[in-house]
Amino acid sequence: MNPTDNRVLVFAGSARAHSYNKHLARLAATRVEDAGGQATFVDLRDYPIPLYDGDLEQEQGIPEHARRLKELLATHAGLIVVSPEYNGFITPLLKNTLDWLSRPDGEENGLALFRNRVACVLSASPGGFGGMRSLGLARQLLTNLGVTALPDQLAIPRAGEAFSDDGNLKDPATLQRLDQICRRLVDTLVRLNPHAGR
Repeated sequence: MNPTDNRVLVFAGSARAHSYNKHLARLAATRVEDAGGQATFVDLRDYPIPLYDGDLEQEQGIPEHARRLKELLATHAGLIVVSPEYNGFITPLLKNTLDWLSRPDGEENGLALFRNRVACVLSASPGGFGGMRSLGLARQLLTNLGVTALPDQLAIPRAGEAFSDDGNLKDPATLQRLDQICRRLVDTLVRLNPHAGR
C-alpha cells in the first residue's frame, strides 16, 4: 500500500445514531468522491473500544476493534475527522479512539501509522458556534500524532436546521465551502502521489 494515495477515511467522534456530526461525515465522504477521491465512511459505533487502560493493554494487547481500525487507516492516506464539541472540547470517543490507534502493536510503532497522512477537521453543533472550539483541539491532537492537518476547516452552527431532507446542506455557500475543503484534501493527496488515480 502506498500511503500517499487518494483514499480518505472519514469518521465522526460520536456514536449517536442520529448525530449531526455523523451526518456531516457521511456528506463529506460523498463530496470527497465528487472531488475525485475514494472515501470510506466509518461509524465508530461499529468499532466499540474500551477506555484506554495501560494494564488492559499489557494483559490483553490491542483490542480487536482498535486493530481493525488500525488496518483500515493503514490503507488510507487522507483523514476527515468530524468532531462534536462537549463542554468546549473534543469528545471522549474521539480522544480514546486516537489514543488506541497510536499505541504500538508488536514491532509496529503506533505513531508510524499517522505519518504521511493528511487531514482536515469539521464540526457541527445545535448551538451558534457550530462546534468551533473543538476544531483547534482536534487539529492539535492530529498534529501531535504526526498528521499534516490542513488549515481549512468548517463549523456548522444550528445543525438541526442546516441539513435538507436529501442530506445536503441547505446553505449553498456552506456546501461550497465543504466542497472546497474536500477538493483541497484530494488535490493535496494527488500532488503527494501523482500516480494516484482520480
